[in-house]
Amino acid sequence: MFVLFFAAVIGLGWFFSYYYQNPGILFIAVIFSMVMSFVSYWYSDTIVLKMAKAVPVSREDEPRLYRMLENLSITAGLPMPRLYLVYEDAPNAFATGRNPEHGVIAVTTGLLERLDKSEIEGVLAHELSHIGNRDMLVSTVAVILVGFISLLSDMFLRSMIFRSFGGRDREGGQAGAVLTLIGIGLSILAPISAALIQLAISRKREFLADASGALLTRYPEGLARALEKISRDPAKLKVAKNTTAHLWFNDPFKKEGGQALHKLFMTHPPVEDRIRALRGLEE
Repeated sequence: MFVLFFAAVIGLGWFFSYYYQNPGILFIAVIFSMVMSFVSYWYSDTIVLKMAKAVPVSREDEPRLYRMLENLSITAGLPMPRLYLVYEDAPNAFATGRNPEHGVIAVTTGLLERLDKSEIEGVLAHELSHIGNRDMLVSTVAVILVGFISLLSDMFLRSMIFRSFGGRDREGGQAGAVLTLIGIGLSILAPISAALIQLAISRKREFLADASGALLTRYPEGLARALEKISRDPAKLKVAKNTTAHLWFNDPFKKEGGQALHKLFMTHPPVEDRIRALRGLEE
């Protein structure tokens, strides 16, 4: 999937450089995508925590939660992540951080109030698995590449409008018109395709984290029950944003549905599929 991402970036850059007869466009496209991925990798945790209004939690603040995460970290052979709390009624959680040594897990106050010990452990194990599987790096790079492809496409469409108003699109004759149509088609389809790839990556990593978390606690039912409770809870997560929806344990916008087109645009797999997979581990 990442090969497809980079192929889309390079392909768009090559087409635009050919269209404008400027090889520098391809070079800039590749370099800019790499720089943006690097910057987002280093600072993504700080940005996400501020967006979620998360505050750090010490052992003295939440001794039970801290001990649970500490024990799971030892079992997983991972460094103890920094623990944060989000003051929201909706039960949910997320993990961030550029690598296991800089891992962060944040949970909402609603999660602590509504879930029992085995269910909270299941959620923590799921988020810890995201850190162990280095999903933060995967999701961060995916978001940046999608944004960059969308930026390239938007720039090209705006340049087409400028050229059409300036009358310069007539100079290329029939070949120029064909190239213009191809460029417009790529500019429209590329961001959609890139977004679908990003969502597919997110859903795959959620299934992997569910399985890894269940193996870590050795009790898949706890994680399955946590999913049921969280998905049915009516409280809305006020700090949720479209840009960070894929990071949360469960889709914060509670999009449910079984239609194929709807599933394509979901940041998480359908809850019923996740629960079915978890309970299948016990058989």
